[in-house]
Amino acid sequence: MKKVLKRLDTYIIAKFLGTYIFAIILIISIAVVFDFNEKMDKFLTKNAPWDEVVFDYYLNFIPYFANLFSPLFVFIAVIFFTSKLAENSEIIAMFSTGMSFHRLIRPYMISAAVISLATFILGSYVIPPGSVTRLEFEDKYIKKKTVISVRNVQLEVDTGVIAYMGSYYDGNKTGRNFSLDKFEDKKLVSHLTARSITYDTTSTYKWTIKDYMIRELSGLKENIIKGEQIDSIIRMEPSDFLISRNQQEMLTSPQLSEYIDKQKRRGFGNIKEFEIEYHRRIASSFASFILTTIGLCVSSRKAKGGMGLNLGIGLALSFSFIMFQTVSATFAVNGNVPPIIAVWIPNLLYALIAVFLYVKTPK
Repeated sequence: MKKVLKRLDTYIIAKFLGTYIFAIILIISIAVVFDFNEKMDKFLTKNAPWDEVVFDYYLNFIPYFANLFSPLFVFIAVIFFTSKLAENSEIIAMFSTGMSFHRLIRPYMISAAVISLATFILGSYVIPPGSVTRLEFEDKYIKKKTVISVRNVQLEVDTGVIAYMGSYYDGNKTGRNFSLDKFEDKKLVSHLTARSITYDTTSTYKWTIKDYMIRELSGLKENIIKGEQIDSIIRMEPSDFLISRNQQEMLTSPQLSEYIDKQKRRGFGNIKEFEIEYHRRIASSFASFILTTIGLCVSSRKAKGGMGLNLGIGLALSFSFIMFQTVSATFAVNGNVPPIIAVWIPNLLYALIAVFLYVKTPK
């Protein structure tokens, strides 16, 4: 039976993945040192326990940022070890045996597939639970990120039922200037207004409505009901509209998908950051293939000045890719660009560059 992977394939894969892991260790170590120097005063001022600093914060900080900047590490790994192969004339030796450039790229794509799969699994399922602990630590000792109040809340809590609150404060679980409209066949059949509404934490969806008035409409007839207090089941809870900064990072991909669908059904508009995060995790995984191809094409030729020029080009391209990802995401948040398109624009643009280089390099 013919071997699927030859010795040369395993050699390149080992070099690729080894350099990738080394780049992560090196750069993340530097990032941790800089981050610790920046935040040390806050740790000391707020008496953050050192076990929490190490295990709750940095133990979750490292995988989050390693996964976030995975495209950078892929590019650096490919450029570094491929330039070394070219400098030592190993690539020339490979081609002299009859190997084509198309055959050379196979172990690179296998390595990219391993990184892509690992990146997706970590970003979608493993890192989000750790981000809960990390963000709670940041909220407690570094910077408050939890939202405790919100204004002008409007969402569909059930089919044809629209709720509105002028303001809500999570400290006492109370909203002010509340209204609840019920529609049947696009006609208003009930309109409830209340001075305040309070969430009962002992039961799901249970709210206490105070100083209320209900107008029930039936054709030309109108029935008005007033009261001081009434308990009601309304299918909403504070977490539906109290969205903290970076809250999307704490949800796994299935939870993100469920949350986005739920909020869309309710007519809640502030979910673009959640959609961006959901699509970004998929797009970032595919970026490994694109950047690997570009890196190989750029660094496979033996350069007169050594690997310095190739590393410079690789760093410039990788940083431009990450910057472009950030800018395109901003288009979705602040503009009318659909999140899925905004997230995939960098991939599509750099994929065109990769195809151009892949066709041109063998010639």
